[in-house]
Amino acid sequence: MVQFDVVGVGLNATDTLLIVPHFPAYAGKVPFAEEMLSPGGQVASAMVACARLGLRTKYVGAVGDDERGRIQVDSLQGTGINLDHVFVRRGCPNQTAYIVIDRSTGERTVLWRRDDCLKVRPEEITEEMITCARLLHIDGHDTPAVARAAEIARRHGIPVTIDVDTIYHGFERVLPNVDYLVASSEFPAAWTGESDPFKALVSIQAEYGIRVAAMTLGAHGALALEGGRFHYAPAFVVNCVDTTGAGDVFHGAFCYAVLEGMGIGAALDFSNAMAALNCTALGARGGIRGVDEIRALMARAERRSHPEFAARAAGQ
Repeated sequence: MVQFDVVGVGLNATDTLLIVPHFPAYAGKVPFAEEMLSPGGQVASAMVACARLGLRTKYVGAVGDDERGRIQVDSLQGTGINLDHVFVRRGCPNQTAYIVIDRSTGERTVLWRRDDCLKVRPEEITEEMITCARLLHIDGHDTPAVARAAEIARRHGIPVTIDVDTIYHGFERVLPNVDYLVASSEFPAAWTGESDPFKALVSIQAEYGIRVAAMTLGAHGALALEGGRFHYAPAFVVNCVDTTGAGDVFHGAFCYAVLEGMGIGAALDFSNAMAALNCTALGARGGIRGVDEIRALMARAERRSHPEFAARAAGQ
């Protein structure tokens, strides 16, 4: 029985943000202006974005039983997200990151740690956790567990979206059951060995039969391949305070767009806009906004285009 629009299986983290006037030179020093704890994590933050957009949302993942784990759970409880299958690991620290944010640009450097005791095991993923939703969103970190989740979804005709930014051992077991791959800009080349991003996306889509193979491009937007055609969507220009979590929020918006039946071009624009708004505040979820504010930004904002990507997509 379908109870949720989207279920997410994957990472959460509780971050310490350190805001500095500018990044120091290598081996240098700089005083930090502010320190704050901020809940985040790829899939957890994507689910918060989905909930903010009005989707019935469920999160499946593991948290530690320390203060950072409690902060993470507290941050999710007020969102309406179902947490029935958030596993609390006893005697285990939560995933954490120290994120240094350059106030002058909003760019950040991330130092992170996740202990093995936080792993979600494949036997913990049941059919009912997945079949209760219209869409499954995963990352690649606990590969055997997300592979099982994606396989269950495929058997039941549930579309699968994935957020991946690095190569994981055994990830080839996940990709055949993915419908929408939205990777970091580095992943397609690293996975295929093909430096041309257009050719890399073609290669991944052809090998695994993925409906949409896409990549985010940070301040330059996103690129996607669907039905043999590339779609390039420029980014929205905002006053960037912190880029932390922008990709996670992009994925939450993309889940919403898929469930709303948007075309791929509209889906990329909507997701770019929600990600851009998140960059206007501190923290991985600091600038998450609703549909009306996203549409307003799309109507008024300047766009930042990557000339090569735009030209190649337009000239195909």
